[in-house]
Amino acid sequence: MRVLVTGATGLIGGAVARRLATAGHDVVGLARSEASAAKLNGMAYQAAYGDLEDTDSIVNAVHSVDAVVHAASPNDQNSAAYDQVAVRAILDALRGTTKRFLYTSGCFLYGATGDTAATEHSPLHPLEMVRFRQRLEAEILEAAAGGVHGIILRPAWVYGNHAWTTMMMFSSAQEHGAARYVGNGQNRWTCIHADDLADLYLLALEKAPAASIYNGAHGAAIPLIEIARAASEGAGAGGQLAEWPLEEARQVLGSFADAIACDQVVSGQRAVLELGWRPSRHSIVDELRSYAQPPA
Repeated sequence: MRVLVTGATGLIGGAVARRLATAGHDVVGLARSEASAAKLNGMAYQAAYGDLEDTDSIVNAVHSVDAVVHAASPNDQNSAAYDQVAVRAILDALRGTTKRFLYTSGCFLYGATGDTAATEHSPLHPLEMVRFRQRLEAEILEAAAGGVHGIILRPAWVYGNHAWTTMMMFSSAQEHGAARYVGNGQNRWTCIHADDLADLYLLALEKAPAASIYNGAHGAAIPLIEIARAASEGAGAGGQLAEWPLEEARQVLGSFADAIACDQVVSGQRAVLELGWRPSRHSIVDELRSYAQPPA
């Protein structure tokens, strides 16, 4: 298939683009400029000129492909409007075509879960920063009646390939001698390696039924303080930690601080059972420890 991937040079989109390409699909990335197009071409992808804020360019790009993976979804309110414009333009372009559309949502829609693992059937209590996605998901599911083969992926915390959020803790340990974590550190993260998540996207593209939802989550939920400690060890800070009070973190990170401090347990078993997904990469703790520099 010829697949349009938005965010093809980002954390999730980049991993997905690489996985699709190795599986024999032709990857088309959305490029805002000649420099972006050259970067995509240098990665052996094709480029379609367009911008998520420009509906005409999105429609033109969608018409030239067999499927769409939207992996450039934002995690902040400032960009939410652009995401809604882009998704609605994609849906309009796909109506009546039966082409597949994979939308990157996220597990922040579940909010704090407590000890009961959230599944795709759990009620939604979205964090404020992603509340807009609840309506977008509903529109994607409703579009199935109009011939859109929509599939929703809800990734948990994505790590691997030096993901930004985990590297915040790593970098603070390198610069200040202690990994700084938001809140009291007792909240849990359910995680997924970017490459395992990319495997899920490939399976969903090739096998998932229309109007389906899958959590991209794997392994036991891990307390944030343990993740921070691994970041400290990987950065050579000997496991030293520093608490960043939530109120102070909000002043810098805005609502994203509440996401970092959110306590979540999420199950990815549905994708395992229905799609044959087999996530196998090492844990986030092992990932961060692997960044340690060998002795000179």
